[in-house]
Amino acid sequence: MISRFSLRAALMGGAVAISVGAAVQADEVNIYTTREPGLIQPLLDAYTEKTGVKVNTVFLKDGMPERVASEGESSPADLLMTVDAGNLADLVEKGLTQPVESAVLAEAVPENLRDAEGNWFALSMRARVLYAAKDLGLESFQYADLADPEYKGRVCIRSGQHPYNTALFAAYDVHHGAEATEEWLSGIKANLARKAAGGDREVAKDILGGICDIGIANSYYVGLMRSGRGGDEQKAWGEAITVILPTFENGGTHVNISGAAVARHAPNRDQAVALLEYLVSDEAQELYAQANFEYPVKAGVAVDPIIAEFGELKIDPTPIIEIVAKRKEASELAEKVGIDN
Repeated sequence: MISRFSLRAALMGGAVAISVGAAVQADEVNIYTTREPGLIQPLLDAYTEKTGVKVNTVFLKDGMPERVASEGESSPADLLMTVDAGNLADLVEKGLTQPVESAVLAEAVPENLRDAEGNWFALSMRARVLYAAKDLGLESFQYADLADPEYKGRVCIRSGQHPYNTALFAAYDVHHGAEATEEWLSGIKANLARKAAGGDREVAKDILGGICDIGIANSYYVGLMRSGRGGDEQKAWGEAITVILPTFENGGTHVNISGAAVARHAPNRDQAVALLEYLVSDEAQELYAQANFEYPVKAGVAVDPIIAEFGELKIDPTPIIEIVAKRKEASELAEKVGIDN
């Protein structure tokens, strides 16, 4: 019996290296994940130690929906784990998930961070925060302020068509409508200090280098930089910025998620649900926070001290599925104003 997936085969898109017969075992569960396995391995190891249930993972950088769809009823996948609410919604739309009823999951995961039918659940959050030069002395910020003429030539962002940004633009659309969003995006375009490109960490790098004064980026990158995991150079980038939790008017801070869904043809469905329930436990949520510098979805669980320095996160209460529904329009608006040109 082959008891582990072949990562090499997975990456090459080859046949699943575990037979269906081998997959149907009461003491194991199989995950397809777009997250680097190392990021979640501490949680999976803790689960195995606690329960004796073996957790097998296949890393799929791209093409998870296609892979699962092609395997059909023979797929050994029990849990589908990915980043970004849009990707989770796509799995549902393609008929690759199944609903789960769980009091544990319903209690731990806020209603706006899970599918209404129980097809997927958020497991962690990342906030879209403001990186700012320390000498600005900023203490608060609204997303609308990115278009303020005061910041003309002083803003850095990664590509406006990157999913991290289109999600934020879509959230702005939900709050303010398409016309106001187009005007806002035009203002951001006018305020750019350089072409919208690179990654979130480059925003901090360019603030340190004096290219810009403010920029929008994900919260967990600050943890990666300031902790030294990215090396001494990136640690300097992280220490050069002030981090502020921006808000929408009459709202909170925009977040995106990592999450998971039980696969439609999961051979070990009960084990998949049990693992999901473990992943929203206090123990697992704290491990998430320590391993990835992400925010727990479960209330009351401590965040990493680096992230805690930002202050209390009050998330935007908009159901994340409403934001997903606006992403195509947001992308079209970003294209219309030429934010990446």
